[in-house]
Amino acid sequence: MRTVYLDAGPIAHLSGEGPLQGQQMLDSSKLVMPPGMGIVVERDTIASISPSEELKSEYGSTSDHSNHELKIIQLNGKAIIPGFVDSHTHLLWAGDRSRELSWRREGKSYRDISDMGGGIQDTVRATAMASGEELLQLGYMRMRAALRSGTTHMEAKSGYGLTTDSELRLIQIASELQSMDHLPSLDLTWLGAHDIPSGMSSDQYTEQILSEQLPQVLEQGLVRSADVFCEPGWFSVEQSEDILKSSRDGGLNLRMHIDEFVDGGGGELAAELRVDTADHAFHTSGDTRQNMESVNVNTGFLPGTPYAIGTGWPDFNDVIEKEITWSVATDFNPNCKTISMPFMGSLLAQRCSVHPLAALVAATRNPSETTPHPTGKVHGRLEVGSIANFNILDSEYWEAWCLQPSHTPFSSTCISGKLIHH
Repeated sequence: MRTVYLDAGPIAHLSGEGPLQGQQMLDSSKLVMPPGMGIVVERDTIASISPSEELKSEYGSTSDHSNHELKIIQLNGKAIIPGFVDSHTHLLWAGDRSRELSWRREGKSYRDISDMGGGIQDTVRATAMASGEELLQLGYMRMRAALRSGTTHMEAKSGYGLTTDSELRLIQIASELQSMDHLPSLDLTWLGAHDIPSGMSSDQYTEQILSEQLPQVLEQGLVRSADVFCEPGWFSVEQSEDILKSSRDGGLNLRMHIDEFVDGGGGELAAELRVDTADHAFHTSGDTRQNMESVNVNTGFLPGTPYAIGTGWPDFNDVIEKEITWSVATDFNPNCKTISMPFMGSLLAQRCSVHPLAALVAATRNPSETTPHPTGKVHGRLEVGSIANFNILDSEYWEAWCLQPSHTPFSSTCISGKLIHH
């Protein structure tokens, strides 16, 4: 099946090798095509991006309904951007922690709320009580919501089990979602080291992770990466190092949660281990960010989390000035219940003075480097040979992607060559 998209508005293709840093993220002359281009999709792959007049000469300008192998779609000047790569989500969990909003406004900290029976442990209890079918349905509905907001690929973590059996169950359910049609593709991560189970010390749980949970996760063989919540009060730098090194020895890629609440030394460990991405990184020092950049560790910012908690944001433009590689993701979780990448773009562009093109690169091309597509094809950018994942805006301007945080800015999304109308 071949589909030809004609008469596009500007196409923010973002093509090229590797992630972008600094002023490269702002170069519209290299990253955006002018209006009048078209895209040819063959099955799930982009076969051509060419002037529409050339494509009309080759394929015609309207569909011949007798030819079931060719479909022509007229875009009438609508802009196109790549599908979003949401590179940090906590997809599967049950329960409701809305009451914590009142506690936060009463001045209670994340640790205070955890000690009161809220936080991660509250979600762990609710998730344990939910059936597998309930969790599968929750995951499906969340992924459909993400797709409506233009996400075509997601990283999904376990972490709300905290026992070997429950972590394996969450990973298995996530793998079932991987096989469903008309959903974003998934990249699976094991996050058994998300919190300390009630009644155990951090040392005891770390030992259990190393001796029991990790070996069974490796035997299950469904995840690509391991992650650790490296933060004072949760997993120490030393414990995180033991878990991550053992995970790498087992063949897993490495990701980290670091410096969400304080600069706890996680960034230095991320640089030492050369993990793929070190996320949150709110309080990471400038020197440590430079150290991570020097060994190709991506800094993964999650602006929805400080938005939900009510704190400020890192200085994104300082990171751009210093040419540090960074990405943005939703951090969808029970405390940050947005799964919309356009909302993340709105926070960056409309609240943090980030140029919308830099924000778009951080939501597509850059995270695709740490969160590969399961086909092995290029994604997060639009070029010949890349997976056909792109969003058609309900606007003639590509900048519209981050100006409608309350509802989708897209008329439709092409995911693996299939067009989904919103």
